[in-house]
Order: sequence, then C-alpha cells, then structure tokens
Amino acid sequence: MKPKFYRKVLKNGMTVLFEKRDIPVVGVAFAVRNGGINESDEEKGISHFIEHMLYKGTPTRDSKKIAEEIEKNGGELNGFTDEEITAYWCKMPSKHLDIALEVLSDMVKNPLFDEKELEKERKVIFEEIKMRKDIPRVYVYDKIKEFLYDKPFGPSLIGTYDTMNSIDRKKIIDKFKKIYTPNNLILCVVGDADFDKIVEFVNRNFGKEKGEVPRFKVKLTNSEKIEFRKGIDQVNLVFAFHTPLAKDKKNYAAQVLNCLMGGGMSSRLFQEIREKRNLAYAVKGEVEIGRDYSYSLIYVGTTKENVDIVKKLILEEFEKVAKDLGEGELEQVKEQLIGNYQISMEDSQSQMVNLLSYEINGNAGEFYDFEKNISAVKLKDVKDLAKKAKEKYSFFALIPED
Repeated sequence: MKPKFYRKVLKNGMTVLFEKRDIPVVGVAFAVRNGGINESDEEKGISHFIEHMLYKGTPTRDSKKIAEEIEKNGGELNGFTDEEITAYWCKMPSKHLDIALEVLSDMVKNPLFDEKELEKERKVIFEEIKMRKDIPRVYVYDKIKEFLYDKPFGPSLIGTYDTMNSIDRKKIIDKFKKIYTPNNLILCVVGDADFDKIVEFVNRNFGKEKGEVPRFKVKLTNSEKIEFRKGIDQVNLVFAFHTPLAKDKKNYAAQVLNCLMGGGMSSRLFQEIREKRNLAYAVKGEVEIGRDYSYSLIYVGTTKENVDIVKKLILEEFEKVAKDLGEGELEQVKEQLIGNYQISMEDSQSQMVNLLSYEINGNAGEFYDFEKNISAVKLKDVKDLAKKAKEKYSFFALIPED
C-alpha cells in the first residue's frame, strides 16, 4: 500500500513534506537547499562550518539546552552537510513533535554565531579534517571526486586548513543570511503527526524573506593518480565514472549497474575479486546521484602487489557486462534494488533522508515511483553505461610506502 504522503509549497516558498505513520515516533528535519556544490573555491567548507555552528546556541537556548530539550524527551539530535543539502534533524516520540519543531526552527532562524564558540568549533573542524585524512577509506572517497570534477566542486566539502582559517564570523553571517531563508528551506516530517498543524506551525513561525543560493558550473574531468603513504598496511583504491543526473531517468540504469557490480556479497566484483581470487576483504559499490552531479564508484581494499590485477579485473567485468549481460540477471538485480528500497523505508530517519534527497533533485513525491522506474530499466541502457565506464573513468589508489 502506498504511504500517505503530502507535499506543499507555502506562500513564503518553504516546502513542507510529510509521510504519515501510525507508530508513536516522528522524524523531523529542517534542510536548506545548499551544500558543498554551492561554494566557491575560496570559501570551501563554509556550509559545513555553518552546520556545526547552528548547534552552538540561540538567544534563548545554549548548546546544552538545545541538546537537552531533544534528548531528555527521549529523542536523538544530529545533522549533516552534503553536496546539495544541509540538514538538521531529530527523531523522538511523536507526542513531543512540538518540541522538535520549536528547537529545530529556533536553530535555523536564530543562531548566535558567538565569536568564542566559532573559534572553538574551527579547531574541532581542523580535527575532523585530520580524521578524514587519517582514515584511508574515507580519504580515497574524498579524493576520487577531485579526479571526476574540476574546482570549485571537486575538493571535499569539509574544506582545507587555508579556507577554514579564512572564514570569519562576518563571512558566516553574510552567507547564512543569504541562504537560510524560507524559500530555500524544506521541512520534512515522517511519523505520527497532523499535516495541517505542521503547515500552521511554519506559517506562524516563519516570515517571507527571500534568498538565493549561489550556483557554480560543474565541470567534468577524468584522471588517475597513485599516492604513497607511510604507516598503512593496505591499499585503498577507487574506480569511478560519471553517470546520468537525477533528472535523467537513465540514472536508474546506473543504480542497477552499481548494484550488479558491487551491491553486496552476490555482486559480480565481490565474487570475482574476493570469493574466487581472495584478493580483498572489502569490495563495495556506491552511487551518488544529484541534481548537478552524479557518479558511481567501486572501492576495493587489497595488497600492494594486487593493485594492477584488481584494476584489470574491474575493467574486464565492465566489459563482460557490456557484452553479455542478460535479461535474467538484470531482473534479479532489479528485485534486489526494490527490496533494498522497501527496507530503507522502515526507519523514519532513513525515510526522512530519502524524501529530502528526492526533493533536492526535483520532487520528493518521485521517491514513491522508485519501483516503477527500476522495473522500467532497459538492458541496453545498463550495457551502454558499462561500456562507457570502461572507456572513460577515474582511478585513485592510496598505497603503503616501504
């Protein structure tokens, strides 16, 4: 049965999304249509910096009170910055929906950006930069984007030491005022609630300010690089290629191809690289599909001696798919993806993120057409994407230095 879903764009431009559920839990998120892709090279990391600062206090709530009002009422509080969205969310008993709305709306409307807190949080982000570099798998995931896209989009949205040092309170406030306006905001609620009351809350608590999110041209590229590092024991490598954007229905063929190649223990590359040849422990595929960017990747953790053979096996497997993929295997993968889709809807927080992602890419209501769109994927489209992946790709490997 199709879930009860409501979507409304209010007069002030804010989009309200709601999926009705009967269990006494609610997931709530305020999100802004802005992320790393909306930053210039000089301000890289500012969206992520703002996200951190919104938890640091408002005129009526300090950081402790923000956390306590959610957590002492049985809730969880968190947020994230992605390439095309920044979100602030909580999950809590539905009887406390009003607390969730009040706390989160206060955060996105009235942050203090206290100077002392800002400098403290800058140091925290420096540690986060170090952490991402020190974890090889995270590092190669960050780096591969630099070999798929030119600046300003390519570099990691967390920023660099130089950009983070250059971002002061004035720049943060100026950016916040330009983008955190009702017309750029989305409120998403999943759970036991009343849609009309949610809309009434927004109309009562938000004005009609207008802002504009900056857009930069996304420039595609392809390149390869090997990097050596002391103190690690395993090679972490990523093979990646561009795929159709969210507005192109062929992005569903990209999801099928990604699942076929690296979607679990039954996938072609897991079987070929790990099960048959014992060349790796981790073999995993992922796909990033956005409004203005989209790519698919294969990650493998292996030994220094096996880098060339693993890369060769990846290329050979894409060639096999391009030539020999049959309808029977295609239907199996479709069934796997549809099952994964259904499981993803079980948790209200996961569903909240699903709906936000689809809204950023066009319209949240299209999420419920996933099964239909996956079922409609044609064999030729998957084979064509596999052929393109073999011909035009990026490759990055972080290798232990002797």
